[in-house]
Amino acid sequence: MIYLELFLGFLKVGLFSFGGAYGAIPLIRDVVISYGWLDDEMLAYMIAVSESTPGPIMVNLATYAGSSQAGFPGALIATLTVVLPSFLIILLIMALLETALKSPYVQAVLQGLKPCITGIILATGAYMILQNCFTSMEHTTLNIQAAVLTLFLAVLYFGAKKILKNGLSPILLILLSAVAGVLIYGL
Repeated sequence: MIYLELFLGFLKVGLFSFGGAYGAIPLIRDVVISYGWLDDEMLAYMIAVSESTPGPIMVNLATYAGSSQAGFPGALIATLTVVLPSFLIILLIMALLETALKSPYVQAVLQGLKPCITGIILATGAYMILQNCFTSMEHTTLNIQAAVLTLFLAVLYFGAKKILKNGLSPILLILLSAVAGVLIYGL
């Protein structure tokens, strides 16, 4: 039964997530919480781990959820299922690419998706910041450590964009985030 649930849950994620991993996080959250595989806190930790490990976040999250629920076979099912729709869609698009991209309808759909995906990514970022900076959303208790870390990283990111031409590399920002997290939470 768990294999079928993993298959259906991550098939839904693979079929209906647009805009890459950050756009897929709300859908992944919905699936893993509705099935009871992860809670909000564990999902936030897994998103952080998935961002700092090689590979797409969506695949890393699916692999972890599948592994935690059904071992290696579960990880394999969840991982393959989450990438299967994209793989098949890309194969189909490659077959129809030349004529499809010239269609004004396809261009209109692609242009219409851009602001939607941007909004989803911004909403996900805002949700994650609020979830991490407040210990309880009902009581709005500010987590000082998380707020200071978030403010530090924001100042670092936007300050580097002002000073450096290209800003900080994502890898350097992830490493600095990890070091700051260890210093604040680990010591």
